[in-house]
Amino acid sequence: MTDARFEDGAEAPLRLIARDAEGLAVIAALVQDAVLPAVEMRYARDRRRFAIFLNRFRWEDRDAAEREKRPYERVGALLVIDEVRAVRTQGIRREADTVLSLLDIAFDGAEDGPGRVTLTFAGDGALALEVEALDVTLRDATRPWRAPSGHAPDHGA
Repeated sequence: MTDARFEDGAEAPLRLIARDAEGLAVIAALVQDAVLPAVEMRYARDRRRFAIFLNRFRWEDRDAAEREKRPYERVGALLVIDEVRAVRTQGIRREADTVLSLLDIAFDGAEDGPGRVTLTFAGDGALALEVEALDVTLRDATRPWRAPSGHAPDHGA
């Protein structure tokens, strides 16, 4: 069996923008359980941009995969947070062999003003991004592929 292609279905790559907490909650749900090497995070201070290339589980395809009895999928995606003034880390080793699993993204701040975007990773790691305003984008950048584990992430709910 070959990898899946967006062209094979009625779907298109995701391209989402969040400029409020409600929109961020949608993006957070879609990147939950994404995995990435710690070295795939970049802060461009001069552009006030923090970017992460991650491999996200395609939650939006889970029900269809189960219904059609086909493998679950992952996709390479770019998560970008703009208007970043400062970045703080806790419990994250930025080494080539460190793999992170993203659990949640949250925003604490004014609706149309400054605040903090917090990315929480498994194992007590976290990033705190001080932002001038909430401006987050998620864009799928590769074709989907079969999830290597063959299983959907499960948190024992």
